[in-house]
Amino acid sequence: MASVKRLIPALFVVLWATGFITARYAMPWIEPFLFLAVRFGLTAVIFAVLVLALGRRFATGREAVGAAAAGTLMHGAYLGGVFWAVRHGLPAGLAGLVVGLQPLITALLAGPLLGERVLPRHWLGLGLGFVGVAIVIWPKLGISGSGVGAATLGAALAGVVAMSAGTIVQKRFGGSSDLLGGAFWQDVGATTLTGLASLTTETWTVTFNHELVLAMLWSVLVMSLGAILLLMVLIRDGEVSRVASLFYLVPAVTAL
Repeated sequence: MASVKRLIPALFVVLWATGFITARYAMPWIEPFLFLAVRFGLTAVIFAVLVLALGRRFATGREAVGAAAAGTLMHGAYLGGVFWAVRHGLPAGLAGLVVGLQPLITALLAGPLLGERVLPRHWLGLGLGFVGVAIVIWPKLGISGSGVGAATLGAALAGVVAMSAGTIVQKRFGGSSDLLGGAFWQDVGATTLTGLASLTTETWTVTFNHELVLAMLWSVLVMSLGAILLLMVLIRDGEVSRVASLFYLVPAVTAL
């Protein structure tokens, strides 16, 4: 069992990295908030069926509220902000650089909110990790494009801050709940946020083809059922600042 647990971080990074590729295939055919709302809605239904079929329990009361809040931030606000920014012209390289701020922001929040002690060597590692991401991405930024502006940069940064805040909420309020039952409420929260965003800002124009269908299937079955459950395990069993540092590996793995 211990040897299997050691594989979880590597497996999470690989699965999480595929999400950006999936978005590349889906975004030409559907608007971002609608895609995410359908993804999270389908995932919530699957988690509900699994909870009932396996005799597990749904999170209730404070746990349910915490899980829904964490899902709203970690999934809905994070992916919604980044997807919207890229859809409206923010270069993928610059988006990747903004996303690279997430481990640093999480470490800043983890100390005062969770009482985690981030040692100087950890700060050095986090800083070097961000510098490494910047060095890799900088030549590909192409920041002169018209899509770079206060709105797109602000949306991407807001999404990253939401992801960091969501991991804090999950660690503080959702760590004791059943993983499947908690994940159901996470997706309910994320579906609510992205669904409202889609209803108020999008046209619901969809072009159905095999790329969109396969992207949706991969997002639901691999990303939401696989990668996100692994992330919940990592947050439950470890310090969120250290878990967040795994995101430094995502751009390189995505490129591969």
